[in-house]
Amino acid sequence: MTDSPASPSFRLAYVPGVTPAKWVRIWNERLPDIPLELLQVTAAEASDVLRDGTADAGFVRLPVDRTVFSAIPLYTETTVVVVPKDHVVTAAEEVTLEDLADEVVLHPLDDVIGWEQPPGEPAFERPATTADAIELVAANIGVLVVPQSLARLHHRRDLTYRPLVDAPQSGVALSWREDATTDMVEDFIGIVRGRTPNSSRGRTQPEPDRRQRPEKGAGRKPAGAGKSAARGSSGAAKGARGGSGRSGGAGGSKGAGARRGKPKRRG
Repeated sequence: MTDSPASPSFRLAYVPGVTPAKWVRIWNERLPDIPLELLQVTAAEASDVLRDGTADAGFVRLPVDRTVFSAIPLYTETTVVVVPKDHVVTAAEEVTLEDLADEVVLHPLDDVIGWEQPPGEPAFERPATTADAIELVAANIGVLVVPQSLARLHHRRDLTYRPLVDAPQSGVALSWREDATTDMVEDFIGIVRGRTPNSSRGRTQPEPDRRQRPEKGAGRKPAGAGKSAARGSSGAAKGARGGSGRSGGAGGSKGAGARRGKPKRRG
């Protein structure tokens, strides 16, 4: 692990569709002295800003170059098809690729699905961005297949979407340059993985003073010690009673008195 030069902040990149608010809030609670800067980038730009150090870490779309970057997969998104609200596919709760065979399926240049072969009929040209493709769907030029988060991001009142059950899916991961795993990166990894402030990477809670705790077993009585003492006291009491009464000594025994008997009369 390496430490970067003194940095005024932690720089976090994220791609469209990812909402980092929860993790940012936890960072601000735990590390209020280190500001967190958010950098929104396209999926294609994400690897560049991590590689050149513009961002310390980022929420990116998989896959990433594992020879350069470390990555923690977080979740895999449902793939959906975006259509006008009056489109025929809205009659079904789920859609298959076969249902799109006769549709013009738009394939924007910033597509993140990673098709080997996009379904349906191709458009005359590829839209530059997903936002452009959404406009074409609204104009009834074609339909669009995207991760569900992008369908929500580009929501329009005249459009809707349906899950595409047999389509490839897009995964989201936390990624950073492997040779730049700084303390701040480790702190953010801990937050994303759900570590508590008291974990090994937490820096807000002091380690408890173990000297104030008694050593294990200190102050305990040995097993059976109380019983042995009680038995000893009981035995001593019995011995005392025996010495002053029935078992001999000053008081004698019943047998001695019996041998004396009564004196015989003389003739």
